[in-house]
Amino acid sequence: MRRELREKARAIFDAGLAAADPARLVGTLELPEPEAGGRLLILGAGKAAAHLAKPIENSLVGREYSGRVIVKHGHGLPLETLVVEQGGHPLPDAAGLAATGRLLAELDGTRAQDRIVFLLTGGASALLVAPAAGLTLDDKIGVTDLLLRCGATIQELNAVRKHLSAVKGGRLLQAMVPARVLTILVSDVIGDDLSSIGSGPTALDPTTFQDAVDVLTRYDVVDQAPERVVDHLRRGVSGAIAETPKPGDRVLDLVEHRLLASNRHSLAAAVDKARALGFETEVFAQDMVGDVHTYAIRFAKALKERRAASGPTALLAGGELTLELTGAGTGGRNQEFALVVAREIAGASELVVLAAGTDGTDGPTDATGAFADGFSWEGAGRCGLDPGSLLANNDSYHFFEPLDLLLKTGPTGTNVNDLVIGLSV
Repeated sequence: MRRELREKARAIFDAGLAAADPARLVGTLELPEPEAGGRLLILGAGKAAAHLAKPIENSLVGREYSGRVIVKHGHGLPLETLVVEQGGHPLPDAAGLAATGRLLAELDGTRAQDRIVFLLTGGASALLVAPAAGLTLDDKIGVTDLLLRCGATIQELNAVRKHLSAVKGGRLLQAMVPARVLTILVSDVIGDDLSSIGSGPTALDPTTFQDAVDVLTRYDVVDQAPERVVDHLRRGVSGAIAETPKPGDRVLDLVEHRLLASNRHSLAAAVDKARALGFETEVFAQDMVGDVHTYAIRFAKALKERRAASGPTALLAGGELTLELTGAGTGGRNQEFALVVAREIAGASELVVLAAGTDGTDGPTDATGAFADGFSWEGAGRCGLDPGSLLANNDSYHFFEPLDLLLKTGPTGTNVNDLVIGLSV
């Protein structure tokens, strides 16, 4: 029964992935034509940018265009005309820095007759990297790593990154004008805020230098952050450095944004699939943000309570939680979620939970998530593992690997946050 439930949980997850498949979604788009003498540029960044570019190229057969996209190492695929660059994620690296430089060089001599299609998916915040004047890549890596380890939200992290960048927070749009720009987005941001997806390279930025300083202060890391970073932000607060584009900036008149897919779309498709499989289905949480452990405990409790309901029951959630690392183990937020659930439902038969990321990777691992059931915690003990110690060390990967409960999909070609699927019979 547990194997059958795992297969059904995987089918529900796959339905959520299909709802965010760029190849299926791009067919509804009408791409712009440059004016006489102008050129069509296709640029992009994000884990799924190459997968989004592939159907774009298919729709441009017979037309002239050029450009490049930047993806996470290992997430590329061959394209007909566009150049595929690769860079580091979640921490930016020298390859991403060089790739961004080449992307910016494509914009040299941009004219009003040109049209630019910019493809933006999750992961672009790390992949599209161009430090502001006076800063280095190491400065950006240092503050990014510091904030990730503190459990900063994506909105907080982006507020800082935008004000240390020459491309984020609308700065890239400034480099694109006077051409008109169509930005096509696959959202990995809860609420689908255009200014947060990929740190909003072609959108207005409601955050300020002061907001960025406040983030460092809130997590008490001002003294740990690179000195040049803190000095740059403080000079911005004083007005010595110009702010990012704000509402009313005329540069925003030249850009149009089209959102293709988001976590809400995938969650809705997963709900439909669960119902089609015969489950009484309920959404536990939409746009889920917050601490992994807190939500995992709540989810497990809710699933156990619904076990008494008549007939098969499905409890689904979507969003992106944060995990504050206190150990030195290997894993990711979805694997940790599943491990906490395994502890909470230990001994409860006929319960299965799948927590997985839609991009194909969970943390710095080759898994996108993991399955947990009422026997996982005890089963790990029989395998000679100490589940409590593994959890305390944030070592969820090495809990699930010996139990063959990791979900490994490889890069999925999309990126719309995470899905959690709980099934009971």
